[in-house]
Amino acid sequence: MEAFLLSTGIVALAEMGDKTQLLSLLLAAKFRRPIPIILGILVATVFNHAFAGAVGGWMTDFFGKDVLRWVLGVSFIAMAIWTLIPDKIDDVETKHERFGVFMTTVVAFFLAEMGDKTQVATVALAAKYSAFYAVVAGTTLGMMIANVPAVFLGNKIIEMISMRLVHMVAAAIFAVLGVLTLLNVGSLF
Repeated sequence: MEAFLLSTGIVALAEMGDKTQLLSLLLAAKFRRPIPIILGILVATVFNHAFAGAVGGWMTDFFGKDVLRWVLGVSFIAMAIWTLIPDKIDDVETKHERFGVFMTTVVAFFLAEMGDKTQVATVALAAKYSAFYAVVAGTTLGMMIANVPAVFLGNKIIEMISMRLVHMVAAAIFAVLGVLTLLNVGSLF
């Protein structure tokens, strides 16, 4: 349960102001069809985070406990720093209109999420907790918590919430996880 709840919370916070949340806003403004957009986000996220969770699981088998502890600790601290850097949507294309709203969302969202901080967080969380299903379900739920309101309410949410504060809280959580992992405190080590 810890892996699920932590994965949900950390990804929901890290996703605020992220390029995939900006993509959700863009798709909602462009197509004005929230249901296919939300379903597209869900499908893309499940596939992307399942892949990331599998990589995290592989890491636990590949690395020894001490090496994995250091890799994860440093990764969480790097995620804390990365979370403080605002994302832009400049490099994300949505020129797949001929595929319809759903497939455009799936393709654009999947590509935007590749190498994104929430995907990297999914790898690290899956490696730390060795709980593939709990982590993938949690990170997917966190992604949906951040993006569904963006699809329905758009810029109103962004204007109401201090993105700087949200990023600082998410960064603090990543940093604490990193330090605890390096100090060998936690459920895995």
